[in-house]
Amino acid sequence: GVLLDEAAGLNQNQPVLPARLQPPQTVVSSWNRKAGEAHGRAQTETFRLLHGKNISRPQLRFQEKVDNSNTPFLPKLFIKPNAMKPLPEALTKSGRERKERCEDLDIPAALSDFVHQERTQQTEQDIFAHPYQYELEHFSPPDRLLQKPEPQMYRPIKETPCHFITTLDKLVELNEKLMNCKEFALDLEHHSYRSFLGFTCLMQISTRTEDFIIDTLELRSDMYILNETFTDPAIVKVLHGADSDVEWLQKDFGLYLVNMFDTHQAARLLNLGRHSLDHLLKLYCSLSADKQYQLADWRIRPLPEEMVRYARGDTHYLLYIYDKVREALWETGNEQPTQLRVVWQRSKQICLKKYIKPLFSDESYLELYRRQRVHLNTQQLAAFRLLFAWRDKVARQEDESTGYVLPNHMLLKIAEKLPKEPQGIIACCNPVPPLVRQQINELHLLIQQAREKPFLKLEVASAVRKRPPLSTPERLENPFFRPHDSSRIPMDDVQDNSALEPAPSDSERTVDIQDVQPQSTGLASATGSIFSECDEEEGNAKALTTAQQKAKRIMQSFENPFRMYLPSEQNPAYVSQSGKFDPSSKIYEISNQWKLMGQTQVQESKEEIKRKAAQQSAARDQAQKVYKEATENILSVRQQAMQEQASAKRERAVSEVGTELPEHEEKRPKTSQQPEEPEAPTQFTPFDYSQSNFNVFAGSSRWQQPPQFDPARQAYSGKKPAGANKFQQSGNRSMSYLARKADRGSRYHWPKR
Repeated sequence: GVLLDEAAGLNQNQPVLPARLQPPQTVVSSWNRKAGEAHGRAQTETFRLLHGKNISRPQLRFQEKVDNSNTPFLPKLFIKPNAMKPLPEALTKSGRERKERCEDLDIPAALSDFVHQERTQQTEQDIFAHPYQYELEHFSPPDRLLQKPEPQMYRPIKETPCHFITTLDKLVELNEKLMNCKEFALDLEHHSYRSFLGFTCLMQISTRTEDFIIDTLELRSDMYILNETFTDPAIVKVLHGADSDVEWLQKDFGLYLVNMFDTHQAARLLNLGRHSLDHLLKLYCSLSADKQYQLADWRIRPLPEEMVRYARGDTHYLLYIYDKVREALWETGNEQPTQLRVVWQRSKQICLKKYIKPLFSDESYLELYRRQRVHLNTQQLAAFRLLFAWRDKVARQEDESTGYVLPNHMLLKIAEKLPKEPQGIIACCNPVPPLVRQQINELHLLIQQAREKPFLKLEVASAVRKRPPLSTPERLENPFFRPHDSSRIPMDDVQDNSALEPAPSDSERTVDIQDVQPQSTGLASATGSIFSECDEEEGNAKALTTAQQKAKRIMQSFENPFRMYLPSEQNPAYVSQSGKFDPSSKIYEISNQWKLMGQTQVQESKEEIKRKAAQQSAARDQAQKVYKEATENILSVRQQAMQEQASAKRERAVSEVGTELPEHEEKRPKTSQQPEEPEAPTQFTPFDYSQSNFNVFAGSSRWQQPPQFDPARQAYSGKKPAGANKFQQSGNRSMSYLARKADRGSRYHWPKR
């Protein structure tokens, strides 16, 4: 086989290189083929999966460690340039570091914590709010941007200088150059496969005359100085599809955008059919974007020349496209700035987006389960939930993406198959993820735990279902109570292991959501509400307002619509669900009264059923008795009629024959007459056999065999039997028939029984 391959030219005896020295391979498939005629090439062009296998993790060199904890995201901004509203004190460097004050040293720890909560609850909304929300809401594009533009042609990419920035001095110099520009284009290259939250690897900035590529892996902690130009409302930042870029800038660098123009929104408003940057390049620049490095690993350092050229192409032509789409919007709006204002308004809404950190909860797996469109039983769903939780935990600990730890399709396949052995788990994965092979024993234990679940429908065991944690911190901004507000939950949702503590009162049954989930927000605040409960002592001292009285009636109607029929008792305005299980509360007494009333009603209904059953059985017995008597009467009447008919028939027979009935029949009483009363029994006298004649029983002492009839012998001897006359009348044929029959019968000897 080797010689045949060499003869065919397949084997050139090339040395086998290690994986790190082999050239990158291309993935050839139908979805990424692209004809090369536009580039003057004869062969088809495909995407290149340029991936570095032995790249050191850039996260290890970050000065600020990556935070993968299950807590909400806090803005990284600590200096706010171009501010119309000052930065909250909690976001500044001094506010981030909690220092003990001198007046807090001499007070108890519990009181100190209360004072700290009172201080922080005022700045809680400011921490989770958008730092530049006030500036963006009061921003309006200048008049020069709402006029008909004059497109400025781009310079050829070969004649445009390109600067690769890797030091802080060059970054400061770039910031000074951008301050003198009226507009510049911006784009990012992000990596998310080998990181849980992902990180930005490259930033491209293009002006009318120069291109800049910033190594954000080296300057990650110094990128905040660009906020001076990024938040300047006089400088236009041009991006294409900025939805993800805005969040990445906030997450990695603490950068925010003010006065941004999104060419993707402009293309949508122009109804161009396709809104991609490739389509805009073909339409306005007559160029075809080179997307063969779209799937490349941007962590590679140093960057190859081809990848640098690809990165420059995303922003080099974007300013010219910005001019062309503004001109098209001006013409579409009948030379009015209406369409331009719409694009700026949509772009401003994108700038107001806030990065939301992925948080794990007990019901996080349901979102992925609904997207799969499969039906799992109890055991499979339990395995799916356990595997989802394991994947999230490992991904946060190892700082890897969930797709790298265990892809979704492999997770679903393992949950469906429920392998009994570790080899079965590995068989469900192709290729096997490294962390799955490393922790195969833990996964096997999880599958065994899921297999022990019974095939039953899951039911909520607790009386009150636990509410999921807040998905977004925006819910904390409004302290007012609403019909669907989850800021007040019962104490049952809080896991309290101390059983010796006294039962809290009804007024202490509701707590704020921040107290229940300190790991999510780290803060606690007291939220006021018109539905807040009042103690009995306070109710006597202070009258309720009109709103609180209405709220009290509403809550009472929600708890029990039949409260008006209960004995008059004082009930709290807000009825906690946990009060039903607290013997010290009024709700417990009321619920017990309802239970007792229900039990008495059930007992009375049972007695009524028994009484009705007894009446029905008595009526049934009476009916059966009447039916039996009627049946007996009918049978007696029928028997009497039959006897009369029989006697009449005998009388007719006697009259026709002319004879009299026998003596014993004359003595038989008539059927019509009533039976006579039985006579008294007479005395028994035995029969006297001494006077009897025993000769009738005597016979000869010699036994003689009785003669047997033999038709053939009698016919041969000439003797005529008693019935000879009959045989003579029937003829010789009858005699011969009887003879044959007798002869045939003598041949067979039947066995005796």
